[in-house]
Amino acid sequence: MAKNLKELEAIKESNDKENNVVNFINRSREKAFRSIRKRDGRIVEFDIEKIAGAIFKAAKAVGGEDRQLAEELSEVVVKYLYKQLGLNIPSVEEVQDAVEKVLIETGHAKTAKVYILYRDRRTRMRDSKSELMDVVEEILVETNRENANISNSPSAKMLQIASAASKRYYLSRMIPEEMAQAHSEGDYHIHDLDFYGKTLTCVQIPLKQLLENGFNNGHGFIRSPKRPASATALAAIILQSSQNDMHGGQSFAAFDRDMAPFMIGASEDEVFQAMEALIYNLNSMHSRAGAQVPFSSINLGCDTSPEGRLVTKSLLLAYEKGLGRGETPIFPNIIFRLKKGINFNQEDPNYDLFKLAMRVSAQRLNPTFAFMDSTFNQEYGSEVSYMGCRTRVIANRHGAAISDGRGNLSFTTINLPRLALKSGGDLEIFYQELESLMDLTARQLYHRFRIQSKLRVKDMPFLMGQGLYLDSEKLSSQDVIASVIKHGTLSIGFIGLAEALTCLTGYHHGQDPGAQRLGLEIIGFMRNMADGFAEEYDLNYTLLATPAEGLSGRFINLDRRRFGVKSGITDKEYYTNSFHVPVNHEISSFEKVTLEGPYHKLTNAGHISYVELKAPPSNNLEAYEALVKHMALSNMGYAGINFPVDECPSCFFRGVIEKECPSCGSTNIRRIRRITGYLSTVDRFNDAKQAELRDRSIHG
Repeated sequence: MAKNLKELEAIKESNDKENNVVNFINRSREKAFRSIRKRDGRIVEFDIEKIAGAIFKAAKAVGGEDRQLAEELSEVVVKYLYKQLGLNIPSVEEVQDAVEKVLIETGHAKTAKVYILYRDRRTRMRDSKSELMDVVEEILVETNRENANISNSPSAKMLQIASAASKRYYLSRMIPEEMAQAHSEGDYHIHDLDFYGKTLTCVQIPLKQLLENGFNNGHGFIRSPKRPASATALAAIILQSSQNDMHGGQSFAAFDRDMAPFMIGASEDEVFQAMEALIYNLNSMHSRAGAQVPFSSINLGCDTSPEGRLVTKSLLLAYEKGLGRGETPIFPNIIFRLKKGINFNQEDPNYDLFKLAMRVSAQRLNPTFAFMDSTFNQEYGSEVSYMGCRTRVIANRHGAAISDGRGNLSFTTINLPRLALKSGGDLEIFYQELESLMDLTARQLYHRFRIQSKLRVKDMPFLMGQGLYLDSEKLSSQDVIASVIKHGTLSIGFIGLAEALTCLTGYHHGQDPGAQRLGLEIIGFMRNMADGFAEEYDLNYTLLATPAEGLSGRFINLDRRRFGVKSGITDKEYYTNSFHVPVNHEISSFEKVTLEGPYHKLTNAGHISYVELKAPPSNNLEAYEALVKHMALSNMGYAGINFPVDECPSCFFRGVIEKECPSCGSTNIRRIRRITGYLSTVDRFNDAKQAELRDRSIHG
């Protein structure tokens, strides 16, 4: 009898609970009394229909269309919550946990998976907003140093805040989950993420076309110039206007050739003054609402006409003279193109200009040198042009192989040390991971390309509206640019080959011939895959030796947190750029050039190599020429020679200065160094690049 009584009491208790739940559900539907606690602590009204709606959306994603079932499941969720919490107010997280549990336990696993993924994405969006506020707070104190060309002005801060918000938007709303995650976790890095769907990277500007035909920069038509000073003034305006439409560099592919017609009849002094004004403008004429001066590059050296030679000579002399008090100009990057029969040997007509270029470079760090006779440039004559950051655009699946009017559309860089660390040093696993990540990177670049293709001419009114990009003159302002940007390149970059080799073999390529062979094999594998993507997508996919400025520190910080401190890999503040021998490795300049040379032909999107000297070599130009010619012999495409350039703003002394000026004793020293292809003052380097600079050894 007692047992039966207990059973009856249990049944009654159960029925009471069921009745309470039913009553509770009904009251919830009527919004009678139940509340929910939001993530920010606010108490708001509970609505069971929101649960039903979320379940229905998840079910629809996997083919379900039963709204009634969603409502029934929402009631099960509420019943479960009541059993767990009674009349206590549940939190949003507790409700979502209950939905996941009910969906799984009632046999709706696919719907549960979609719901979980949606919930995770919403969580990351909320986290992103919180992170954005932290970033804004930091920028308001001082702009970040991802880019040493960015100032700390109010305009720069406003633009960086907008940049931070834009990055969060693209990662959380536009880029597919798998691709966004690879960037966030550091498997690869999407460069200029803030401009993901807004514009393109860079362009080699057809200067002659614009000067001969005139152009409109938005406030009226600018006619063709008549004198050298007008021509160089317009060249500066063109660079600035194009920079405002893009996020990367601006370059003139053949400045001497394009300027020559506007120098006819002018005196040497007039041309010199025009070139001096151009240099002044490019170091003071800001773009992007005053945040920076344009990333300008000028290719020259191969025009043998009297006017073309005068352009090259005058620009080099003006750069040698420096700014108003003799300061070394930061811009433009000057790239002197070397070619046998034109300027490379003593009997060549422009050899005197090559000697002048070396004299200026031995004092000012610019020009750098591009080699037209390398095996991969030779077929294009003297057409190949570079940018200071190392970008190279020449072969074209959809048109002529020219530099003018073309540029890189976007690039994404692979973290090679991460792949080596993940593989545990197993080469087979490394290649499997590399192949998989290369494929993901190609798909991500194509995703970005399709978004860029939907932009209209009016979105880039100067770049596209004035015909700077190849074939853009055929479009109207409302046309999409898909037919035009197929001429550009999509580049897969890489960083940290040296650290990856250390992880895989115990040595980097500067230490061991076996590591060098493996390094060439890895980069050759990547190049073959890039060529395959070009065939698969019928687009100009290329392989880039990435100019990693902010990225070198970002990748290593992520990997140190994940893998700890690994000797020779994550034990410093930066990864080594692209295929370079580590900057702290003691090696002769000739040996370094010999080791790095073979990588240039594999990286068809761009490359650069440097050697570091102890002091400006202005008193030993014979040795300087021997080193440049060894670069050519080593099949390099583009290279530069680095050394300290220190200047005293007080007395204008220039030389290697330790702590104080030897002339006046001032400790206020302007220190200029090259950073990822262009010049900057050291105070603008980010922490990773400051560390790299301290580690740079001298190549004897």
